[in-house]
Amino acid sequence: MQTTLKNHIAGASRDAAGTGRLDLIDPATEDVHGSIPISDAADVDAAYAAAAAAFPIWRETTPAERQLALFRIADAMAERAEEFADLESQDTGKPRATLVTDEIDQSVDQLRFFAGAARSLEGRAAAEYLAGHTSFVRREPIGVIGQVTPWNYPLNMAVWKIAPALAAGNTVVLKPAETTPRSTLLLAEIVAQHTPAGTLNVVLGDRETGAALVGHPTAQMVAITGSVRAGMAVARSAASDLKRVHLELGGKAPAVVFGDAPLDKAAEGIVSAAFFNAGQDCTAATRLIVHASVHDEVIALLVARTATHARTGGPHEEGVFFGPLNSAAQLAQVQGFVDRLPAHARVETGGHRHGDRGYFFEPTIVSGMRQDDEAVQNEVFGPVLTVQSFETDDEALALANGVRYALAASVWTRDHARAMRFTRDLDFGCVWVNTHIPFVSDMPHGGFKHSGYGKDLSQYGFDDYTRVKHVMTALD
Repeated sequence: MQTTLKNHIAGASRDAAGTGRLDLIDPATEDVHGSIPISDAADVDAAYAAAAAAFPIWRETTPAERQLALFRIADAMAERAEEFADLESQDTGKPRATLVTDEIDQSVDQLRFFAGAARSLEGRAAAEYLAGHTSFVRREPIGVIGQVTPWNYPLNMAVWKIAPALAAGNTVVLKPAETTPRSTLLLAEIVAQHTPAGTLNVVLGDRETGAALVGHPTAQMVAITGSVRAGMAVARSAASDLKRVHLELGGKAPAVVFGDAPLDKAAEGIVSAAFFNAGQDCTAATRLIVHASVHDEVIALLVARTATHARTGGPHEEGVFFGPLNSAAQLAQVQGFVDRLPAHARVETGGHRHGDRGYFFEPTIVSGMRQDDEAVQNEVFGPVLTVQSFETDDEALALANGVRYALAASVWTRDHARAMRFTRDLDFGCVWVNTHIPFVSDMPHGGFKHSGYGKDLSQYGFDDYTRVKHVMTALD
């Protein structure tokens, strides 16, 4: 494992003494809970050199050998689940009591899924597509992959990135978010015990480090989970060198609720999907689009459910559903959206910082919103749910699709034909019916439009980390 650390950005800072270490800020207390030594950005070169040297070795391993390595990594993660959860909770402020079930177990399952995918390479059957010649398809690893992961799900997103890449035979240089690096470093430590030296390399730092990773000539592909702005910067940089790009970016997911929907179930599911992880989820239910006939009833159900099931607080408090926002900058961003709400908007609940210590924000529901309002069009990335009403199916679709994001959506109705029409016509990469936000390793995650392109999870995610080669042999 090659480990490199770089300078800070929001949420992390140089230590007060200026000794060349990177302070890590606990978002629940605003205290410094640790520090990491800062290394020079030139170490990105060393990380790529290590990955390039490891690639011929890892590429030559058989699918069965790669599968076994990933199974061993998954087993080691499961054995150290409590340790992973401790690091993740302290770095992010998430409720500690549920972290193993909510996230660590999922990461283990995802590693095991891609271990299986390593042995399921697909291609056309070998045959004589041209008389006197036999053709077949080779599906090969791409090479050295540069990857960038976000701070909202540090461990999950690292697994989503490295598991398919390694399963396919690639080597990796990965940069986690500088505010939440420690679970990724522990993962890299485990990977190093079961793969050749240099197979996975971790660099830590700011946007400058990320730019060096993305623009490095050794990378054959760059994959990022992050903001639209970051994705566009990556795409521009990669285009200059014709690198492959895999982008999983922002979201502005609508939940479309019809009058015939199971309203109690809808309220329960939407509150969970809106406020889980403090709304810091690109698939979070951020826009409620509800039929006018049940508008007031649904808002009342949501407010009541939020009061009893969406409490925010510290990671070790009982009965807490979500923790703090990631940083002071993120708290200011969410508060800014609320402060700038138009006069026609009505805050049904929440709308304020919670407490005076830590980056906590109340679960917030805002009704009376219009399609061109800032909080409807732009990603808040916090515990804020906007509400709009509609009269017709066509109006509901226009409201739902009328944003630049296209990652996820849900429709709530008992009408099967309507549900099927909406799963067809909602312009999003994932559409749920009468639920919102569950994921499984076997199904793809990824969007359209400004939500990016490429798929995480599933066989489609595995295929994204391979290249296709046609081989033809003359029979005479």
